[in-house]
Amino acid sequence: MKAGGGDGGSSVSDEEWERFLRASLEGVPDAPEEPSARDRAAAARRPPERAADTAWRAYTPPRRRSRKGWYVAGFVASVALLAVAFAPGGVTGLFGDDARGADAAPLAPESVAPTAPPDAGPEAARPTLAEPFKGSPAARWADGPAGITVPEARATGWMDRAAVARTLRLSRDFLVASNLEPGVLRGERPAGAIALINPRQRDVQDYLAAAFRSPGEANDPVLLFSRFDPAQARLVGDVVKTRGRLTFAEGEKGAVRVTADVTFVYPVAPAGGGDAVVRTIVRREVVMSWDDPAKVITEPGTFSLVSYKADMTNAGCGPATGRLTPSFGGGGSGTASGPAVDPYDRSTSMDERMGAGGDEECGTATRS
Repeated sequence: MKAGGGDGGSSVSDEEWERFLRASLEGVPDAPEEPSARDRAAAARRPPERAADTAWRAYTPPRRRSRKGWYVAGFVASVALLAVAFAPGGVTGLFGDDARGADAAPLAPESVAPTAPPDAGPEAARPTLAEPFKGSPAARWADGPAGITVPEARATGWMDRAAVARTLRLSRDFLVASNLEPGVLRGERPAGAIALINPRQRDVQDYLAAAFRSPGEANDPVLLFSRFDPAQARLVGDVVKTRGRLTFAEGEKGAVRVTADVTFVYPVAPAGGGDAVVRTIVRREVVMSWDDPAKVITEPGTFSLVSYKADMTNAGCGPATGRLTPSFGGGGSGTASGPAVDPYDRSTSMDERMGAGGDEECGTATRS
């Protein structure tokens, strides 16, 4: 099934699109057959111009996760920096109404890449249980899904404008289910997010199976999903602050390729009680390919994972555990030896951020 490439018309009605999505539960009779392992290997060896139209969508393996430490206001807290996206309205109100903070007027949505980092806040401002974003640029950011800017849709690749709009909504749903869904934040398996990933993409499914079975440096679920250990940390209030945007363009074989670049700020306190409040900051870039099932082996309503990168502050400097493990003072794990980084700076691309990190085990964050 194809959609027209021009803005003046659509060859896919709403009813047809809904049938297309429902088909993911029943199989697609007209979809290309899954090739054998030998056929896939042979196709991979052929030059692109001679490869068969039917293909698998591979993803870019993540770089080894390097970890960063940080020094803020008199103590060193752990940081992980650089590792390698439900209903959008249902997350604000997740964690007290008093969690919003009121340092300044809200920022306008991020529609283009910023050109400079946010201004520094009051140096003496510290987060509290009542105001967990106090002293942070995130105090002016939007709450939950509202901080993820979705662009205006246009006909692209194999989809018409309406289909692209649905695809953008599903892409944001993936980010919500991966990074804001209450159960996932408590460490549960992100079933809703995984359901949106092409089940035929074997390399990714193997990664996911290994990540949740035995997390390690090469297979760590926090590289793609935000998960805390409820025995170690608790979320403060009912708000996660977010800032970022989706962009899209035509990808390989007429696919619609959606790129998400979003920063999530989680206020946390020790699970055992107390009023020590810190923030874990996670910036994610996830590239999703919404493929034409006539050309790529996929399931309707799912995307193929192309690549993912993560920049994590105060998330743990020790061995991978499959959970974000913030430090509440007292030194944390790892030794700060890498470059200084502002975790709120969205004017630097993820590629630049990863290049700055190199292979250092721990670096320095300039603020929390």
